[in-house]
Amino acid sequence: MEEELFDFSEPKVICGIDEAGRGPLAGPVYAAAVILGDDFPIECLNDSKVLSEQQRLKAEAIIKEKAIAYGISWATAEEIDHINILQASLLAMKRAYEKIKIEYPVDLAKVDGNKRPDLDCATIAIVKGDATVPEIMAASILAKNARDRYMVCADKKWPLYGFAKHKGYPTEEHRKACLLYGLSPIHRKTFHIEVQRKKKQPDGCSLF
Repeated sequence: MEEELFDFSEPKVICGIDEAGRGPLAGPVYAAAVILGDDFPIECLNDSKVLSEQQRLKAEAIIKEKAIAYGISWATAEEIDHINILQASLLAMKRAYEKIKIEYPVDLAKVDGNKRPDLDCATIAIVKGDATVPEIMAASILAKNARDRYMVCADKKWPLYGFAKHKGYPTEEHRKACLLYGLSPIHRKTFHIEVQRKKKQPDGCSLF
């Protein structure tokens, strides 16, 4: 009993969790959960934001082949509007975690950022974890690539907005398309969309 109380050994199964897509005006927020083994080649990992698309795709293939387990999930634009982007991000994280926990019970989840999803295991939030923790780096890559693929598919269904190019982020081109064509079914209606017009209108033009 005393040995259990004072067991400070490293947790056996560590899961890294990260999200992608909190800032865009359109599309779901994605999240991934990843468990890596001791022999995983971590040199292929980095924060997804600093990797090129080619590097991310190469790393994704290695993660999916060599990781012990991974899960990818999302929360829709409708859910984002209903519960806000923070809660939707945490929900997507929980869904990704739940995809792997049944087969691989997790001792500790390391989550990027300063907020933690409600999980049934020990959970720690690590600011800038996507640049320092291999498991979180891997999760950030999977989430980013999965969301990008979704937005490329969305571009084929709603080509007026240029989703394949900007992935739903608030570029000037995207904002202008929203003003010109209105919102698509995957736009986040609670997000404030505005575009800079001319110098005579320095505050922009709001849709809401």
